[in-house]
Amino acid sequence: MAGLDYSTAGESHGPGLLVLVRGIPAGLRIDEAFINGELARRQGGYGRGGRQNIEEDTAEFLSGVRMGRAIGSPIAMLIRNRDSRMDDAIKTPPLTRPRPGHADLAGSVKFLTADCRNVLERASARETAARVAAGALAKCLLREFGIEMFGFVRAIKGIATDVHVDATNWREHKVTRDASETYCPDVSVSATQKDAIRQAKIDKDSLGGIVEAHGFGVPIGIGSCMDWRDKLDARLAYAVMGIQAIKGVEIGMGFASAAVPGSMVHDPIRYDASQRDLQPSMGFTRPTNNAGGTEGGMTDGMPVVVRAAMKPIATLLRGMPSVDLATKEEQQSQYERSDVCAVPAASVVVENVAAFEIARVLRDKFAGDSLAEALGQMELYMKHARNLPLDGGQAKLA
Repeated sequence: MAGLDYSTAGESHGPGLLVLVRGIPAGLRIDEAFINGELARRQGGYGRGGRQNIEEDTAEFLSGVRMGRAIGSPIAMLIRNRDSRMDDAIKTPPLTRPRPGHADLAGSVKFLTADCRNVLERASARETAARVAAGALAKCLLREFGIEMFGFVRAIKGIATDVHVDATNWREHKVTRDASETYCPDVSVSATQKDAIRQAKIDKDSLGGIVEAHGFGVPIGIGSCMDWRDKLDARLAYAVMGIQAIKGVEIGMGFASAAVPGSMVHDPIRYDASQRDLQPSMGFTRPTNNAGGTEGGMTDGMPVVVRAAMKPIATLLRGMPSVDLATKEEQQSQYERSDVCAVPAASVVVENVAAFEIARVLRDKFAGDSLAEALGQMELYMKHARNLPLDGGQAKLA
């Protein structure tokens, strides 16, 4: 079976969004309610625009599933757009005044048109609904391997929480996050963030922020150091950076590691024999996780941590100085219905995009046409790994 991969199609105001996922092993139970729940989470969050009152995102399975389980063929999902009006010239007139910060100008020049409409239809963050569906499907696979994901909002407009998230407390933080309108697991910080978003709406402005995703239960050795294209941290950075409005990505300590000596960066290695058979770290423990769960492009047994910076939405109610592409005259940018703040939604997208990349390298390591075969490969690998040291290049089996 080919490696795990996906592709998307569809425009913001077209009939719908399509996502095609290849590499899901036969036998995997497809949790449609969970996938639709992730799509609903993406639609939520304080600061979203009127579009979310129109859409009710659900995934329709068109192929690859029979009686609730994957059959090994490509899985196609359709998310229909209720606000489908791309061919209505009255409802979607030409847009000739590009918005600074959006794909409008560069795309119009690239495709040699003064109408930004075609570009914005595909460049729109509406496309992330398809990526969330793919990531949620990947989470169904990760759960079979004991891996779970948790994403949240770390900051909005610099209003940040300093909550510490780890394998022992993330479920408690998840309850607080789910009760928060800004998806922040800190009640007081969430309230202040909400006030800032409200003020931005009054000011006809927009806000960005920082989102964070953690992957728990990932065993050591997933990913590779042999080819830069197979490094997990590289794949995470590439995938997360490809999300609309994301301008920065870091793994673990990230940029902060450049400001302190190595003794304050690298995570000491210890061994606890009592944890050998209980944890994905196989007994190897770390008092810190500055590396964010990856070393040399491979997982090190600690939680995988990826963080992303989202810039403010490019569409401002008050507009910004721009140029009319048809006349070259200076004018304010055109307004398209948009959000004031989509950072909460971005946390859901980053969590699911990261989940897919972890599932991708997991499948690279544990291939197989069926789920049972892949799980069997993981069990054999764990058996070898837990019985180090090596003898002639092979682990001693108990």
